Amino acid sequence: MTFNAQTPFYNPRIPFTGSIHGALQDGKSITVSGRVQPRADRFSINLQCGSGQNSDVAFHFNPRYDSRPMTVVCNSLQSGHWGAEERQHNAPLPQGGAFNITITVRSHVYQVTMNGQLLLEFRHRIPFHRVDTIKVGGAVEVSSISFMSPAPAPSFMAPSVAFPSFGAFPTGPAFPGFPPQPVYPPAMPVVPYHSVISGGLMPGRSITIQGVVTPHADKFHVNLSCHWGVALHYNPRFSENVVVRNTKERDQWGSEERGGAMPFHRGHAFTLTICCERQSFRILVNGMQAQEYRHRFHHLKKINQLEIGGDLTLSSVVL
Repeated sequence: MTFNAQTPFYNPRIPFTGSIHGALQDGKSITVSGRVQPRADRFSINLQCGSGQNSDVAFHFNPRYDSRPMTVVCNSLQSGHWGAEERQHNAPLPQGGAFNITITVRSHVYQVTMNGQLLLEFRHRIPFHRVDTIKVGGAVEVSSISFMSPAPAPSFMAPSVAFPSFGAFPTGPAFPGFPPQPVYPPAMPVVPYHSVISGGLMPGRSITIQGVVTPHADKFHVNLSCHWGVALHYNPRFSENVVVRNTKERDQWGSEERGGAMPFHRGHAFTLTICCERQSFRILVNGMQAQEYRHRFHHLKKINQLEIGGDLTLSSVVL
């Protein structure tokens, strides 16, 4: 299971430098959501060992649009010297496009996913536990930078929780007298999906859902609920080309909110993030703010159920 390690940075001014609380650890992930500027030449995300101008950079992620074809350059900077570049061409990150970039720390690599799809891996050149700073610069707009950390291992066998799948998984480390143990990917979440929100909601907590709308979808829904009803009913309806938001209190629905564009498309992948704030739910789709829904029920910690259903498949749900 993962949990929010620190409060996200919302709408930071670029260039931005921020601290990573507790530094990096195996299983920790950082998600940068935003939009590439329409005439961007390049931008960068750096995971650094300190915030100074001469700090080592453990991972430099640098999409470049001023080269043909568009190229993502990855590198590291140690003692003022850049290492060998690793390049990936034609990444699905167009100028003007929205993105949700997640960098996950693994024991031997950084894994980078783009809108839920594995983009690349970059082997560690600098011990990741030295990294305590994130820096974002260049021709990019950022709506949020959020952090997720692995929860401590439980002392009992807990039910499985679904997380992003990153393709092939490596063999685990070997210990004296024991053979290497394979590390298996987690199961994909099944629709209809139901989970307990441990501890309920609170300002600063977010829920991220990744999936694909079915090709002939009519509608799907995400409900944040408690014992008395549904605090947030989030309901994209493709036949009406609208996203309906509402609250249900003791079997009575309130007035629907229908304003705003439809950010979902039949047959397309999506990343949906619901950020709980003091006065409202802020809802981002593929890194861009789509809607805001003011709280009608203010006892946030009592909102402790997540339910997802309808015409979609899920790849991950992170609470």
